[in-house]
Amino acid sequence: MTVPIVQVDAFANLPFTGNPAAVTLLEEEPSASWMQRLAAEMNLSETAFLWPEDEGYGLRWFTPETEVDLCGHATLAAAHVLFESGRVDEEETITFATDSGPVECEQDEPWIRMAFPSHPPYSREEDAGRVAQALDQKPTWVGENRLDRFAVLDEETAVRQLEVDLDAVRQLGGRGLIVTAPADDESEVDFVSRFFAPSAGVDEDPVTGSAHCALGPYWANRLDQSEVVGRQVSKRGGMVRVRVTDEGVDLEGQAVTVFDAELREIAEP
Repeated sequence: MTVPIVQVDAFANLPFTGNPAAVTLLEEEPSASWMQRLAAEMNLSETAFLWPEDEGYGLRWFTPETEVDLCGHATLAAAHVLFESGRVDEEETITFATDSGPVECEQDEPWIRMAFPSHPPYSREEDAGRVAQALDQKPTWVGENRLDRFAVLDEETAVRQLEVDLDAVRQLGGRGLIVTAPADDESEVDFVSRFFAPSAGVDEDPVTGSAHCALGPYWANRLDQSEVVGRQVSKRGGMVRVRVTDEGVDLEGQAVTVFDAELREIAEP
């Protein structure tokens, strides 16, 4: 038995940019141990596993080391594969059943919109000293949400040139550390960010959709806008459009298929 597996660059409009994710198309949900082994084999920041479920698809996400509760770029990659392959018509809405609740995706070529929960950060100034140690500089604001720690710097250059102490980031707890700053005045985006998650086996994630569940509400409130655009300024980089709604946040991104393959001679599913 073979299983289709597709590698997609998410939050990207060109190959070899954005954040790569593997998308595994299954007939039914396999065991968590099998999914974890395959994610370690793929060795990407996330591997998405999806299978038909009710009127939509079940969806789970794994890093090379652990399962995660929420992942934006691998959800974008999964929706892209379903639309591009014709498994879902481009006019339809995909509903993914996840451990974080249902996630709906719609296509507005070349963008895909994902309806995600909102996780705005709240102040956590008691961690300011430890965050400053991890960044080797003092942030202007420190916060957290249920997933991550959150630090704000003064300017874009500081985020781009940042060299973090990954061991110190691990000691902060949570999934990882979001670092952000306002974009330069001449920029096409409103803010920039980077995301570090060594505890999840990802020292720096190229583009992190779920981090924008915090970044979007933070910058929308600070800039007094309902719609904001961010650029994650990792080496690969990528753009995320965010609209804050009463129900949560709508994240929009583009995606590009890099290759299709088949997984052979497997014990599961």
